[in-house]
Amino acid sequence: MAAPMPSPAATRLSVVVVTHNCRDAVAASFPVLSGQLRPGDELIVIDNASADDTVARVRDLAPFARVVRSDDNLGFAAGANRGAREAGGDVLLFLNPDATPAPGFVEAIRDRPGAWTAWMGLVTADGGTRVNTSGGVVHFTGIAWAGETGRPASAARATPYETAFASGACLAVPRVEWERLGGFADDFFMYQEDVDLSLRVRLAGGRLGVLPAAVVDHDYAFDKGPMKWRLLERNRWATIVRCYPAPLLLLLAPALAATEVILLPVAAAGGWLPQKLAAGGESVRALPRLLRERRAIQARRAVSSADFAAWLTPDLDSPFLGRAGRLVPLRWALRAYWRAVTAALR
Repeated sequence: MAAPMPSPAATRLSVVVVTHNCRDAVAASFPVLSGQLRPGDELIVIDNASADDTVARVRDLAPFARVVRSDDNLGFAAGANRGAREAGGDVLLFLNPDATPAPGFVEAIRDRPGAWTAWMGLVTADGGTRVNTSGGVVHFTGIAWAGETGRPASAARATPYETAFASGACLAVPRVEWERLGGFADDFFMYQEDVDLSLRVRLAGGRLGVLPAAVVDHDYAFDKGPMKWRLLERNRWATIVRCYPAPLLLLLAPALAATEVILLPVAAAGGWLPQKLAAGGESVRALPRLLRERRAIQARRAVSSADFAAWLTPDLDSPFLGRAGRLVPLRWALRAYWRAVTAALR
């Protein structure tokens, strides 16, 4: 059950921003963010060994911010966890340094509707004209993506709604819930840590939502080099091993094996086969640790496998997956397989 929240008027925010060589990003976002915070709110910046003058920019733009410098690049997940340990507010708000709040963002994100365990705002792109993510989508193979990417922002839903996973670009969590869940997985470094956390929220019986009135504009580009593919694939498998209930994992084993075979030529054609193979090797080596983590996570499961699976999708309709995911025969086959799986779980 989600912990009770203070009234919005009394809620103190601890905004956690993880930085790494992003002086221009903070120059755009921090003046706007700082102007929206209330007395008593916190701004905590975890700097991951920036080699530019990011820290100097932060201190100039937000002299009240608490800046913690790391000698090493901890990655987003471990950096965010470190920021959370520094926080004293009622609600933790993780915000990317290149996410600039729209007017009224902070007040809109401060209030949690109903019994949501974690929530996010509407993340836009291209100067607020298009959607970057309106809430995450998770395929049953663990492939996850930003929902409604590229759609006109004017067409986004106007009232709060639930989502499969909440984006780490703009993620709000009551501090007591964060501590209960154990935060992000440090070893993920970056990518998929928000999917893993969201699935753990679902396992524990919690709910995830989107507040469309809380808008941030994200200076986002999907293609960030070969390492992204390695981390995405490694962390996808870590999420599956850690979070999927055993009955679901057993029923999905054939599909997960087939996905690995299919992804090899896809990765070769896309130029990231070495990263795919490296991710596989890392996943195998990490398996003893992941299984230990799985036992602790699954011991806290409070929902049925069918309820957990209800937030997964059989459709591969991400714009980042190309035409193959939208082929009609493949869609029919995936939907038929998923119907059989969910029927078995029930």
